[in-house]
Amino acid sequence: MAPQQRRVRCGRLTVVAATVVASIALAAGPGIAAGVGRIADPPTPAPTAPATTTPAAPATPVTGLPPTTPAGMPSVLPAPIASTPAPGATASATGAGIPPFGAFLDSGPRGVARMAEMSQWLGGTELKVAHTYLPGNSWRDIEGPPGFLEPWAQWRREKADRVLVLNVPMQEHNEDHLTDAQVRPLLRLAAVGAFDRHFLVLAQRLMKLQAPDTVIVLGWEMNGTTYTHRCGPDPKAWKTYWNRIVRIMRSVPGQKFRFDFTPSRGRDAVPWTECYPGDDTVDIIGMDSYDQPTGMSFDEQVKEPYGLEQQVAFAKSRGKPISYPEWGLFRNGDNADYMRRMLAWIAEHKPLYNTVTDYCPHGVWQCTDNPRSSEVYRAALYGLGDQPSPVPTDPTPVTPPTDEPVATPPVKHQVKCSPLNLGDWVEYWLGRKICVRLPW
Repeated sequence: MAPQQRRVRCGRLTVVAATVVASIALAAGPGIAAGVGRIADPPTPAPTAPATTTPAAPATPVTGLPPTTPAGMPSVLPAPIASTPAPGATASATGAGIPPFGAFLDSGPRGVARMAEMSQWLGGTELKVAHTYLPGNSWRDIEGPPGFLEPWAQWRREKADRVLVLNVPMQEHNEDHLTDAQVRPLLRLAAVGAFDRHFLVLAQRLMKLQAPDTVIVLGWEMNGTTYTHRCGPDPKAWKTYWNRIVRIMRSVPGQKFRFDFTPSRGRDAVPWTECYPGDDTVDIIGMDSYDQPTGMSFDEQVKEPYGLEQQVAFAKSRGKPISYPEWGLFRNGDNADYMRRMLAWIAEHKPLYNTVTDYCPHGVWQCTDNPRSSEVYRAALYGLGDQPSPVPTDPTPVTPPTDEPVATPPVKHQVKCSPLNLGDWVEYWLGRKICVRLPW
């Protein structure tokens, strides 16, 4: 469960168009998610606008470009910890058992470049897992904005044993704090196929980029209250919607997508077991687990209802691997014991992959607020040459037909004007799209 983030939106409409959108937004009314007592998990990193070109990874850590940060976080983070060998650093007993790992370093091309820099800080230990998030402002975002996925797919194609993890929202306006009364009809529309085509477009784009085995973290932290794609307002409709999305994306020839069901740790707004859509459409059972609430020990994080222990048992009973797409420090500050215990937990239970959230207050490399935890993390992972492959997949990249067009919604009439992207839920109730004639 994450607090709202305000993503930057490009202004592409005239004042007239903006007025129309504002009027509709006011009519719909703003939504405010109700809290349920549990402290919110840290924010999901806000995707950055894709650059026109992918910069090459610099030889030394970047110090002047902070990662994308959510609202409320400082706009400029401290420079990454200097890339100097840890005194006497070797592969520790904990590090020797660490499964394939990565870190969230930025949503855009800078995140790709920084993986090489973090690897250098770790004495050459390779980050085999790349993790990014599709923005959730509009359906265009969720389909994969032009230029956004290309650098990530290119990184994945360079080595056969790499894995790309992509968080995919299930609804637009995903962090606009819609109320349960607003979310419930959206889930019911979704359950009957109102939004199917957007996920077909995304699947086809990933295939064109030759990323057929991408891990899709679909509708993450659905057991909370923050996201529009949450489960609580109508679990039955949510599960039906999840199953529709998976079947649609799996229908694309040549795909090998794996779908990761990832709640936040603990009960949160609803028990995450009530949202589980079924073994047929879930490949991995993940968990976003940060060091919080304040004062909670690691043992309590393991034993709490719907905590780490229950995740492992639940996955084992279904013959599924586990994962930790998001983990890191949080409410308890620079907690070296948490870092040590979480690394040991990962080494013992061997998730398919794990990615630490590496910006303040959660991180260990780009954030200088956690020196003791950073030392523990670095010592555990320093200088590990041979690591297991993240996912047992066919190492031969699948090359889809180059002439296969990406599916787009049918257009009944060609109008020389600029369509307003109001979202399917608004257009559904209006019964049509709205188009504004512009001078250009």
